[in-house]
Order: sequence, then structure tokens, then C-alpha cells
Amino acid sequence: MIAPGTKLGRYEIRSKIGEGGMGEVYRARDEKLNRDVAIKVLPADLSENAERLHRFEQEAEAAGALNHPNILAVYDVGVHDGAPYVVSELLEGETLRELLDQIQPATRKSIDYAIQLAHGLAAAHDKGIVHRDIKPDNIFITKDERVKILDFGLAKLAQPTAEGVAQTEIATRKVRTDPGTVMGTVGYMSPEQVRGQAVDHRTDIFSFGAVLYEMLSRRRAFRGDSAIETLNAILREEPPELTTSNPNVAPALERVVWHCLEKQPERRFQSANDIAFALESLSGGSGHSSRQTLLTVGAPASSSQPWTPERFVWLGICVMLIMAMAALVFALLTRSQPGGQPIRLALTTSAGATLPASITVSPDGSRVAFLADNPEGKRLLWIRSLDSLTAQALAGTEGATAPFWAPDSRSIGYFANGKLYRVEAAGGRSQALCDVPEDRGGAWNRDGVILFSGSTGLWRVSAQGGTSIQATKIDATEEAHRWPYFLPDGRHFVFLGDAPTTENHHIRVGSLDSQDTQILFSAVTRVAYAPPGFLLYVSQGALVAQPFDPQKLKVMGESTIVAERIATVGGNHEFDFSVSDNGVLAYQTGSIQSQLVWFDRTGKKLQTVGDPDTFASVALSADGRRAAVGMLDADGRNSDIWLLDLSRGSKSRLTFDPHSDGGPVWSPDGTQLVFFSNRSPDSHQNLFLITASAAGVDQLLLQSDSDDFPTSWSRDGQSILFTRYGKMRAGVWLMPLSGDRQPKPLFQSPAFDQGAAVFSPNGRFIAYTSNESGRWEVYVQSFPPSGDKLTVSTNGGALPLWRDDGKELFYLTDDGRVMSAEIKSGAKIESGVPQQLFQTRIKFTADYPYAINPDGSRFLINIPAETNDAAPMIVVLNWTAALKKQ
Repeated sequence: MIAPGTKLGRYEIRSKIGEGGMGEVYRARDEKLNRDVAIKVLPADLSENAERLHRFEQEAEAAGALNHPNILAVYDVGVHDGAPYVVSELLEGETLRELLDQIQPATRKSIDYAIQLAHGLAAAHDKGIVHRDIKPDNIFITKDERVKILDFGLAKLAQPTAEGVAQTEIATRKVRTDPGTVMGTVGYMSPEQVRGQAVDHRTDIFSFGAVLYEMLSRRRAFRGDSAIETLNAILREEPPELTTSNPNVAPALERVVWHCLEKQPERRFQSANDIAFALESLSGGSGHSSRQTLLTVGAPASSSQPWTPERFVWLGICVMLIMAMAALVFALLTRSQPGGQPIRLALTTSAGATLPASITVSPDGSRVAFLADNPEGKRLLWIRSLDSLTAQALAGTEGATAPFWAPDSRSIGYFANGKLYRVEAAGGRSQALCDVPEDRGGAWNRDGVILFSGSTGLWRVSAQGGTSIQATKIDATEEAHRWPYFLPDGRHFVFLGDAPTTENHHIRVGSLDSQDTQILFSAVTRVAYAPPGFLLYVSQGALVAQPFDPQKLKVMGESTIVAERIATVGGNHEFDFSVSDNGVLAYQTGSIQSQLVWFDRTGKKLQTVGDPDTFASVALSADGRRAAVGMLDADGRNSDIWLLDLSRGSKSRLTFDPHSDGGPVWSPDGTQLVFFSNRSPDSHQNLFLITASAAGVDQLLLQSDSDDFPTSWSRDGQSILFTRYGKMRAGVWLMPLSGDRQPKPLFQSPAFDQGAAVFSPNGRFIAYTSNESGRWEVYVQSFPPSGDKLTVSTNGGALPLWRDDGKELFYLTDDGRVMSAEIKSGAKIESGVPQQLFQTRIKFTADYPYAINPDGSRFLINIPAETNDAAPMIVVLNWTAALKKQ
């Protein structure tokens, strides 16, 4: 406490006006300039460390350089009796914390405060200054309703306090997440602050979202019974819906809040200016942004009034007007000037067809092609013109996957049954061009060259058909080249270099003139080029546009988020978006949630297990009563293992490590599970054991400099099969659980991949998958390996599972069909002709997405969660116009 009348340099203390975690605040008189000021005296221990004191002075000087009406003006700094102090403008009013303790601000007022706060943050961020401790206590509302941000540049000087604070103290408690570098306040810290990672201006955007949430609901976004529980909530949980506490919050405003509170910085607003613009668009109170118009084609308006003949007449007139308007908008904007407005269309499939997938826009932007099941359950290729209300299926395209357009927008390439096909968009007979090893994307240039994916690189073939030639070669860190896309010159192309480990996935660029390629940047996604100079790809579920020079083959500047929650199609990083040459973008949104469902052998849905959740894999115990599942966290990056009681549908968590745990495999007696986790310092996936009762701690079973994924545990309990991704191609390895316990390779080749191996019930055979033929097929080999192996699948297959008596083998095709083959074992093992049991919308992941009960009569399958409001295709005309306003 400093007594009134004390002189601090030229400032005379008049009275104490407050205190907080950062020190005491006094009213003082600046005798030189004859004005009242505020002086914050900070803890004396700041001056005990010369480096820390110097940093304080630098931070205070930086804050003093900020000249913005929404930031507290800093006039001077000094030291009094060993305690540093900051001199700033004297404010009349109250903090946002004090306001929220008294009343719930009106929604309109909260938006106004938030806009001012965003402008203040934007000004600071433009100067390279990050606050790191945005919270209601550091936001001041003056008597004339002006928002002022306090303590800019000083937050990281705070000291940690003792453990054991009560929940009521959590709002202002500081926590050190990385000693001497990152500070924050429980309840308002960003996930990266909680983890002790490096932070940038986007940490303030997360804290901003938490403050805006609290203004709109008068409750904290993240709140637990203790500091630790609150920090865990920030990392793993989502706040309750705002409308549950404030029904006046419009959906558009709620979306702004959720966009700020994304767990991953890349998925948030990328600047405070973006937030301010979004909020200013809502400030009229309508809850609808003026930046875009959403037209749902063919959706009649609902009404509580009775339907009279006159209303049907008016409805028909309205539908015709909507059709005419949509056609006019399309005609204008597909040849619009760059300054035009983006227009969004929500397109549906035809009646009776399933939701669309693998959406692709014609280069001229006039039509979209997509995959969907017709009412009879056949997967077909469909075409829809943007000026039409209906889509047409192309006959003869059953089983089509990964469609792509010809450059003249008249033909479409696609994959089916191990071949590459082309078909006219107007309809007609499909033409087979060549055999293909997999269906992971194609691209077609103006010279009639088609690129497609193969396990050893990209391949090329004439659009008229013929012999394919290798176009690229994978390097030692990769497993395949996928999703090619030609650049404007028709010679160069971009694609995904797929790899066993995340850090080795890259977007690459190649040329038809050489098999050599070069890395552009790291990503795990398909990629597309969009004029006048962008690469579109998906990062953390969001579609982003990365500026790119197609002549210099160089990325430039920062990426911008274009759309959120892009849906995935099957596996191998196929995200559902497409772009034309003239500014038409199409995509479909989705969710990482899925549902576990029991099916019988005919595909009849028997029952669901529990509620939809973020399931990634499923494994049944030997008695069929319990399931071990890998479950993703909210942002889909990490996972933990949970146990499900199938009779009750209840679940309990088994692993709690912050790293990713998944791929559980049961021991034969049901007492233990083996799983993979990337807990090692080098982030490699290693094998761990845990008891199914969770009574013990996780035990490291096998550590290596490779990535290992368990697939099967022998019935005698003595051996575990796992897939190893290392310096060579993927191979099948055996881990003995007795003797020297040294792992050894069973099936390993430098030329192709092998994995997903499972012991037969009697332990005499192993079923596994391999792409040695150029595509994934299921094989059976004796154990220990000797003699010839048996090829079970005939048209592609993966992820085999045995019936409990060993007389039937099940597997999946890449389009989600469940297949069955009879197995006869005697002096020689034999297989019957595989039969399709049923088609399912299985959710493919890196692990097993299905399991079978012991007698093979029922299948527990992880399928995408069904929603009441099915997501349509979203088509955006003149999509680049929105980028200019961000």
C-alpha cells in the first residue's frame, strides 16, 4: 500500500482505486501535464531479475506505442522502491467482470462491445503485440460505453499462484504452462496455452470467443470443479449451446462464437479484423450476414396457414421465379467481374437417391457430377446442371468412384472394378481405358493425358485408352502418390504424397516431363488448383485457399479459410470439394460423428449401440459382450480407447493419456488389450498393453523407431500380429509374448505393402492384405509361413476377419461392401467364390471399422451418423470474391 501524497517521479499518489493479480492501481496527479492518471504498481519481484525487468520495460514500451481508442493508453513506466509501475490514462466506468456480476447485457450491446474489442485486438496484432490474457477483468467499459483493453503486453509477466483455488477464483487465476514463456488465466486460455505450446495472435481470438460467450450467456464457456478440470474442458469439451441460456442469440452470431473457439488455431478466425467484420454484419440484429446469400433451390417455404388453391397457384409462380432467378444469377456470375458478390446454392439429389459424395464441378462451371445410390441401392454416377432442379443418373456406371471431368466439360473419368473408365456427360456407354491398382484420384489435361494414382507413384494413360506409363516415383518415406490435379499449363500437376506417418505427408508438384517431384508444403489431404492462383486443400477439417504461383511453382502468403467441416469420402484423405476454372466452388459438409449399428447377414439394421459419437475403430471381445473402441477427440486429431457394454450401451474410458491411443485388440481371455500410442518422444506409434478392468497402468510392450499397429492376438495367448511402417514398405510382424520376446517379420517386401493380418481361430493360418498384384487383395497363408498362399478376394478387398469356427472369412471392399468366402482347410486350404453379403455406408478409418459376433450372424459396423437435416451440396458462384473481403 502506497500512502496518499507519495511521489513517484513527477506523479503524486492521491488514492488507491483497485488491485488485482497484476498489482495495485492508484489514482495519481501528473503535475507536469496537470492531469489525473492511473498508476499500476507491479510486484517488486519483477525487478529482482534484470532480464525480466528489461522484458517488462520492452513490453510496456510496446504497449505504449499502441494508439487506438479501444486500448488503454500507456504514458510512462518507472520503478518505485524496487517495484515497477505503469502510468496510463485514468478511466471512469467498470470492468466487464464487474458488469457481468450485476446484469446480463443485451445481445445488441454485447455485439457492440465485442466489435470494439475486436478492433482493439486487430490494432495490437497489426503491431505484432499479443495480449495472452484476454478476460472480462482486463476489459473496461467506460461511462460513455467505450471498450478499453487493459494490460496489453504485460500478461506474460504474471507469476503462478498456489494450487487448490476454488472455482470462484478460477476467473482470475494465472497458470504457467511453459515456465517463463506462456501465461494465461484458467477458463480463458487457448488450448495451445494449456499445452504450453508456442502461441500467436490466434490465442487472443480463442480468449475473445470465451469472453463473447460469457457476455451472451452470463456463464463461462469452460468451467469445472477445479482448475485441472477446467483446463481439460478447454482441451476436450465444447461449451453448452448458447441458445439454452439466451434464446435471443441468432444462429449466425453463435457460429461466430464457435469459430473463435475452435480447438485448432488453423480453424479459427485468422485475424481480429475478420471477427469485427463478421460481427458488424450482424449488428443490425437480424442474425444474417450481408456478405452472402443462401439460395436453397427447390425448397418451398413452410407456413402454418392452410393450403388453399390460390396459395398453390402462387407457390407455382414463386417456384418459377426462383428457377428463373437462379438461372439468371448463374448466367451472370459465371462470367462476372472479380468484384462481384459470392452466391451460394444448396443443391439436393433427385428423389429417392442417397446423399451425394465425391462432388466434382465441370471446368466450365455449368454442371456438377457426384456419386449417390439410387432407390435400388446401386451406386451410380449422377449429373446435375446448376440451372436444373433435378439430377440424372448415368446408366452403366455402377460401382463408380472418384469421378473427374475432362477439360472440355463433356466427358467424365471414373474408377470401377479395377479399371479406369470414361463416359460422356450426356450419357452413353462407358469406355474402359486401362487397368488401375487403386481409385485414389485422376486428372485429365487438354492434350488428352489422364493421370491416376498407383501404389508406386502416379501413372499416365491416353484418354483414348492404351498402355499406362509411370509418371512419378515415390520416395523412401512415402507409400503412394494420390489425388493428382493439373495446373494451367497442362504439364505440371499437384498431388498428395501419402505416407505411413503424418509428418511425411506432403503436397507435391510434378511434371509430365520427369518422374522427379518436389515438396510444396505438409498436408494430409487431396488438393486442387483454382484460378487465378490458389491451391485448395483441407486442414483440420476446414477448406483453405493457399495463394500459389503456377508459373514459379511457389506458395505465397498466408492461407485463408473458405469453408468449415468439409466431409470426407471413404479413406485415403478424399475430402469432398471441387472447383471450376471460372470461380464455381462445390463442397459438402460433414461430421466426424458416427454410429455403431448391428446388421444381420442381409444388411438389415437390427439395432444401434448407444448414441452417435466420435468412433474411429471397433473390436469385439471373444464372448461378444463388450467392444473396445477408439474414439476421437473433438477436433478429430487424437483418440482414446473406451469400452462399451453392448447389452446396455454404456461406455467407460480406458486410456487417459493426452497422446493418441487407438486400434485396440483383445486378448483371447478378454482380460487385456493391446493398442498403439504415439507417446514416445519421437512420436512413433508403439505397442502398449492395458487390463480391460483398467486396474493397472498402461504398459509399454514394444518400442521401435517405426510405427507399429496391432491387428490380432493368437488364441493361445502367445503371439501378437502387428503391421509395421518403417524404412521399408508396410509389413506383417510377429511379437512373441514369451521367450526372448523379440519381434520378427513374417511378410515383408521392398516392392509392395502387406498388413491387417489376423490369426485363424486354430492358429494354423493367417489372413492378411497385400497390394502385390497392383491392388489390395485378401490372402491366406499357413502359420508359420510355408508353401503357397491362397488368394481369397477376386475383385479387391481388405481388413479380413474370421468366423469363430474358421470356416468363413469376411472382408471389405473399398466401396463398403461386406464380402464372405467359405474356407476349407485340410491338407491344403481352399476358398470358395466370394459372395457379397450387403452394401453399407461404412466409415473407413485407419483401423478396423467393423467387427463380427462369434458365429458370423451379426456385424457391428461403424457408419456415419445420420442427421435429421441431411447436408446438401453447397455450390458457391464467384467464390474468390469472398477472399477479397477477409
